[in-house]
Amino acid sequence: MANAKAELLTIGDEILFGQINDTNSQWMSQELDKVGIRVVRKTTVGDIRQDMMDAFAEAEKRADIILITGGLGPTNDDLTKPLLAEYFNCEIAMDEEALAEVTEFFNSKGRELTPVNRKQAELPICCERVSNRLGTAPGMWFERNGKVFVSMPGVPHEMKTMMKEIVIPKLQGHFQTDVIFHKVVKTIGIGESWLAEEIKVWEDALPEHIKLAYLPSLGQVKLRLTAVGPDMDTLKAEVEEQITELQKYASKYIYGYDKDEIQSVVGEMLKERNLTVAFAESCTGGFISHLITSIPGSSAYYQGSVVPYHNELKASVLGVKEETLIDNGAVSEETVIEMANNVRQKFNADLGIATSGVAGPDGGTPEKPVGTVWIAIADGEQTKARKLQLWKDRDVNIKATAIAALNLIRITLSKTIEIKN
Repeated sequence: MANAKAELLTIGDEILFGQINDTNSQWMSQELDKVGIRVVRKTTVGDIRQDMMDAFAEAEKRADIILITGGLGPTNDDLTKPLLAEYFNCEIAMDEEALAEVTEFFNSKGRELTPVNRKQAELPICCERVSNRLGTAPGMWFERNGKVFVSMPGVPHEMKTMMKEIVIPKLQGHFQTDVIFHKVVKTIGIGESWLAEEIKVWEDALPEHIKLAYLPSLGQVKLRLTAVGPDMDTLKAEVEEQITELQKYASKYIYGYDKDEIQSVVGEMLKERNLTVAFAESCTGGFISHLITSIPGSSAYYQGSVVPYHNELKASVLGVKEETLIDNGAVSEETVIEMANNVRQKFNADLGIATSGVAGPDGGTPEKPVGTVWIAIADGEQTKARKLQLWKDRDVNIKATAIAALNLIRITLSKTIEIKN
């Protein structure tokens, strides 16, 4: 069976001006996905008559379901109701049940129903009223040529209650849909294009009803598998089979699934092996330690950190040899190796990790441009160092270095040493 397609239409100049964030569309997309309704487009339109009418017509061509939020207030700039009445060619009249609900709402608040608010109970005669038990603006349900329009308030808690209690159950009864199942595979230490090449054979063999999307971020690539079919249990089993097959091609890069984060996965690996870790963070300024300690229970494996930002502190606090700093500089393989070994010993940890680099936007040289970073890990038996050549953005470089350092721990603990950029 074909999945119903939905378009979300948000009304309001305040969203286009950037004065508020459109959190409604994200929430609605998630809820519709759960019941097998696929959102194909999200559109935001200002409070302009022709723009709104054009948006209604364009959405009706694309989607089976058009869900509209905003523009239902009692003032003259709220145009959604009169324009929907015009679009569906029907008059607006007082809805007695809506009036009773609005009156009861005001009575419950100990407030008088004003003439302006009374008009909110007036609805297009061709729509079906959608009750709003948390506010004064009723929703409206329109049907034409197999298409459904639903207009709801833009106030999030009013819209969410309306969607959960009335709109979604009614849509489920109106449209027959398949179920949709998503599974996210998280990879690290390999770029999107390299990963695509590694798993090409597997990707080409995916069944037609299972789609793959690449979602790259700093140092990581998420692989989202989306399966569509009549039975959720069957889809889950099929996706798990595909992930088992994927492991043959990319197991060394896969660190988790769905909501897993690299810092929590590394923490579990340390805990399982009864190992502790300490950090010497120069260019990352304590950001790796922040990620590690954001995980509850991290005291089981986190010993502590030092942030020797200046060279004299690398020498006096951490014990890096002055000749190492003079001969090689702070941003060097030799320096981070000493930093990793010394912080491991200083904090009595099983693993010592160090970072040093030119985070930017200033401070680079022809030999060591902005984005040059060295990281190292020492485990008491060997010390491994890696050079990163990152970007000119300071914040990005700090975060990318932290991700790379956490991955270096993962690689060391799993004994996988190949890394691709």
